[in-house]
Amino acid sequence: MIARICGKVIEKGENFLLIDINGISYKVFMPLTVMQRLDESMTDDGKISLVTYHYLQVEPSKSTPMLIGFLNEVEKEFFEAFITVSGVGPRAALRALNKPISCVVRAIEGADMNFLQSLPGIGRQRAKEIVAKLQNKLGKFGLIRDDLTGEQKVKTIDIEEEALAVLTQLEYKKAEASSMIKKALEISPNAKTTEELLSLVYKQRYPARN
Repeated sequence: MIARICGKVIEKGENFLLIDINGISYKVFMPLTVMQRLDESMTDDGKISLVTYHYLQVEPSKSTPMLIGFLNEVEKEFFEAFITVSGVGPRAALRALNKPISCVVRAIEGADMNFLQSLPGIGRQRAKEIVAKLQNKLGKFGLIRDDLTGEQKVKTIDIEEEALAVLTQLEYKKAEASSMIKKALEISPNAKTTEELLSLVYKQRYPARN
């Protein structure tokens, strides 16, 4: 399985990159929301490092290995959660995610059917299934700072450190992330996992609207 790919971008399409690695070119598909933020991760000489989701697309007459690229592990984790919804496979998710992941998460958490139906290929019934499957499970992904300008496991010794590491990966400054975690723990000091703590941070930052 190809988990990460690093090389020079030699061609950029509407939803894919061709990446050269020692004379071999790999085609990596990307959701539009990720494509729009490529410049922040590409070096001056056109090199990039991507986390990849590797799967086999099976059709009646052929099987084709495919790579879908992301800028970090958190984006990939959201993609993997999104495709757990019935009827939303990797190709459908690739097409649907044309808006910032953080905005999609807030729409799911708020059951915003109009927003979800605005995603390519997502009708009203599919939007309902997405909310039913994923609502209240995506807290940390709503904290991704991809709507700005291009920013989990069981408790170990200190879940605060794990939560801080995730938030800094999401491009929050350390001081800001620490403050967010502190406020969340003041509200609910008995958080037992990193995931629970990050969900509290998300709910604190984006409180539900009646």
